[in-house]
Amino acid sequence: MTISGNVRDSDWSVSVETHQASGGYDCSIQLSHDTPEGVFKHGFTHSSVYPNEREAVLAGLREGMVWVQLKMSKTLSV
Repeated sequence: MTISGNVRDSDWSVSVETHQASGGYDCSIQLSHDTPEGVFKHGFTHSSVYPNEREAVLAGLREGMVWVQLKMSKTLSV
């Protein structure tokens, strides 16, 4: 079974999908936010493996939201 989740606001979004991995579950994270140049999009896989899908999806949403916060505050530049 795959669990997915998303969190969004007016100018950003984070989507997560879990995948079975050796030793548990990992998740892929897709994020986007509006910039003056257009919509910025980025995707990555969480670096940790979790014992169940619930923990994996929640960790992915947290990580994605932190990433968006750092990017929008210009702390992180990609």
